[in-house]
Amino acid sequence: MKAALLQAYNSPLIIEDVKDPETPKNGVTLSVLACGVCRSDWHAWTGADPDVEAPFILGHEFCGVVEEVGSDCHDWKVGDRVIAPFVLGCGTCPACSSGEATTCSTQEVPGFTIPGAFAEMIGVPRADFNLAHLPAGLDPSAAAGLGCRVTTAFRALVDRACIRPGEWLAVHGCGGVGLSAIMLGRALGAQVVAVDIMPEKLGLARQLGAHYTVNAAETDAGEAICELTKGGAHVSVEALGISATFEASIKSLRPLGRHVQIGMPTGKDERPELPLNLVYSRQLSLHGTRGMPAHRFPDLFSLLEASNIDPLAMVTQQIALDQASNALAALNDYTGAGIAVINRFK
Repeated sequence: MKAALLQAYNSPLIIEDVKDPETPKNGVTLSVLACGVCRSDWHAWTGADPDVEAPFILGHEFCGVVEEVGSDCHDWKVGDRVIAPFVLGCGTCPACSSGEATTCSTQEVPGFTIPGAFAEMIGVPRADFNLAHLPAGLDPSAAAGLGCRVTTAFRALVDRACIRPGEWLAVHGCGGVGLSAIMLGRALGAQVVAVDIMPEKLGLARQLGAHYTVNAAETDAGEAICELTKGGAHVSVEALGISATFEASIKSLRPLGRHVQIGMPTGKDERPELPLNLVYSRQLSLHGTRGMPAHRFPDLFSLLEASNIDPLAMVTQQIALDQASNALAALNDYTGAGIAVINRFK
């Protein structure tokens, strides 16, 4: 099969013919229909993730068609169209048994701990626990982002923040996961304020459902949101993993507000300064979130269908495998709007 191999950090991926993945006994092998290019992939590409050592195949938000089924896999057959979360749980530990597979201590993460989906094919272990059927009418390029960005935003808002209709939601950072939070927040009945420093991104945020936008390059975002909402947001999500937006998110909350950390911090941003006086005086709650377990896909699909949300609206580039390097390099700054999806692998 063809794959885009990481041979050196911060360097173009090399398109090579590599051995097809071996089908796990408890899993399946998929032919990849589409795979998103995510900022988490960029972290791995730059060498910021200690799990990733070259040579390696990146790519963690994918959907595909079952090509081969392992002998101990019983729920899937050749030809099934499926999707997987990017955190693959073991299915049997206390975390998985309680429905919290994203905290599984023996989890596998495609594109990080096992070979990913910047390739024509991918092996998925423990498929009976980790796969979900892809709805027939869902475009594969739209579905690709569901494996990471949309699922992460869904769990952040529904399972972690428990957002309620009519509440104010602030979204700090209008990349892929931030745009997902905006669309889902609108669908869940929240009043959504989008924050970024790029007018193009704020324009896309408005198109996808933000009621209001704040340009953090022109004003103090926390103060602006408190004024706009007459007291602050009930829920605020940080979608970039940056210290400055983390602080702005905390400052934008009203008393008893809930902050959810979606963005993955690296380097100096792993230890930001915390406005602890606000956490104390406003009695704030801080939540972390990472991914979504596979059993939550049906609820996510139901919300998308009921709300007529089209995840393809976030996709601004549909590219070939040999363009993955350019898509990763474009993430060196935060200027691009929308997301890129690989949907041509030949």
